[in-house]
Amino acid sequence: MDIDKQDQIELLTKGDLEVKGQFLFGSNYSFLVSLSREDTRVKAVYKPQKGEMPLWDFPPESLAGREVAAYIISDALGWELVPPTVIRRKAAFGKGSLQVFIEHNPEENYFTFDKPTLESLVPVALFDLVINNADRKGSHILLDENRKIWLIDHGLCFHTEPKLRTVIWDFAGQEIPPSLLADISRLRQPLGDKTQLYVDLHKHLKDSEIRAIRRRIDALLDHPVFPQPDPERRPYPWPLV
Repeated sequence: MDIDKQDQIELLTKGDLEVKGQFLFGSNYSFLVSLSREDTRVKAVYKPQKGEMPLWDFPPESLAGREVAAYIISDALGWELVPPTVIRRKAAFGKGSLQVFIEHNPEENYFTFDKPTLESLVPVALFDLVINNADRKGSHILLDENRKIWLIDHGLCFHTEPKLRTVIWDFAGQEIPPSLLADISRLRQPLGDKTQLYVDLHKHLKDSEIRAIRRRIDALLDHPVFPQPDPERRPYPWPLV
C-alpha cells in the first residue's frame, strides 16, 4: 500500500516505534525501525542525537537537525530528493531524526550507475551546492524500485564556511540549467527572516547558517556554473562509498 507524504510524516511523528536492527557502517549510531499506527506501517532510519560522534567543525548533537533541514529544503524546492524526515523527541534512545527508509539495492551506488542515471544527477549536484554538503558519498544516492533517485545522510551540511565534499564532479564547468536556477531563485525569497520556511529551518539551524544558504544561492544566481574542485582543500569525501 502506498502512503502519501503527509501520512508518512504522521507515522514518523506519532507512530508506535519498534527497533528492528542497527546499521553497522558509519560513524554515528543509526537504527532500522518500524513505525505503525492502526493498520498503516512504514520503515524508517532512526539516528539518535546521543549516538552522534563529536566533530571539531560541527556543533555537538546538531546532525539530526541538519538531516531534517535538508528535507525541508528539498521539499521547498519541489525536487523530492530527500525522503520525509522529522525530529522525534521521544524514541527508543532519546531525541533523534527519523527518515523514511527507501527500499533499494545496496550493491548499486554512484560508481555503478549507468550513463543515463549519472546524467540525471544534475539536480543532486546543485542541491549539494545549496546545502553545502560536506559528505556526499557514492552510497548516499539511492535508486528505489522505480529507479527514482533519493538522497540520504545529510548530517554534515549547512556549515557557514565552504565545505563541499562530493563524488559528483561530473558537471564541473558546465552551466546550471535555467529551470533549476528558477527553482533556487524561488527558494531564495522565502528564506528571508520571519517567513514560514525560515521559522521551520530555524528549529534546526542557526541564523548564520540560514543566511549562508541565501549567500550560496545568490552566488549561484550571479555565476550559474557548476564549480571545479577546489585545489586548496579536500573536495572528496572519505571513504568515497
